[in-house]
Amino acid sequence: MCCFLSSVTYADKAVSEARFSPLPEAARVVVVVGKPSATNNALVAAFVEAGHDARLVPETAPEIGPYDLVIGRADILPTLDGIEPSIGELARLEGLGARILNRPSALIAAHDKLSTALLLGRAGVEQPLTAHVSDTSVPSFAAPYVVKPRFGSWGQDVHLCVSEDELREHLGRLRDEPWFRRQGAIVQSLIEPAGRDLRVVVAAGRVVGAIERVAPPGEWRTNVALGGHRVRIDAPPGAQGLALRAVAALGLDLAGVDIATDAVGRMYVIEVNGAVDFTPEYGKDVFAVAADALLSVAAQPFLAPTLPGVTTVEETALADSAA
Repeated sequence: MCCFLSSVTYADKAVSEARFSPLPEAARVVVVVGKPSATNNALVAAFVEAGHDARLVPETAPEIGPYDLVIGRADILPTLDGIEPSIGELARLEGLGARILNRPSALIAAHDKLSTALLLGRAGVEQPLTAHVSDTSVPSFAAPYVVKPRFGSWGQDVHLCVSEDELREHLGRLRDEPWFRRQGAIVQSLIEPAGRDLRVVVAAGRVVGAIERVAPPGEWRTNVALGGHRVRIDAPPGAQGLALRAVAALGLDLAGVDIATDAVGRMYVIEVNGAVDFTPEYGKDVFAVAADALLSVAAQPFLAPTLPGVTTVEETALADSAA
């Protein structure tokens, strides 16, 4: 079965010049919920530098009050069939009244590529033609096709099929993959020329850094995990605006947006990563600038949310993630 889905100022300043907005006095703890990683450790260090008691919590956080700040960084499972268990911890903390940036519903929307495509489409954000397939059906749009897991990252199990026959053969082989049997796959049109894209990091509605990713010789995927390399750039205004629209459509507070440009200069959102990894290459003092942006949101008045029923897309993603 196949289902077809149809100008910002750069924040760039030194740590010594950053002006961090303080949390309310009752909120002295900043908790980053996610696995140990270079990015998460650097974020914690930036919050500490800002004068807060910051800590990284892989799964179970301490009891925290309604004004404490929690940054959700739950990532994809290595098995490509769901989200790390820390997504449940984020939901628990949200239920206790903690202030969550990157709420569980937003992370699910980003990690589940079906949800991402639906929400971007609803918001009118430019993206490749996209279909969700659960068998060997071919989408109505033309080759070449990019096939990827519904939950995926690092370029893992992402394949290029240059014809309908090749796509059918590849989908037939995927029947043996547990993630495909459970959730099907996402098929997208390839944005050409391939081998080069832009990653823009957004924090609290501000673009805080960007790099161009360049694939190694003979490879069309730009993932650094697959040998691609980064080139520090200032994202053009059009790319910044597109990234901000994509992040807003998913309700994220800290995310990376991968953008490809076609031969005539049109830009498309390829991925939105709710647990994006980034490095100092992305911009001068990028972690301090990101922390500043997130803390500025935390300084605003906050009412702990009542938790309404989730949308159909989120409900489906929650069920798939928990299965």
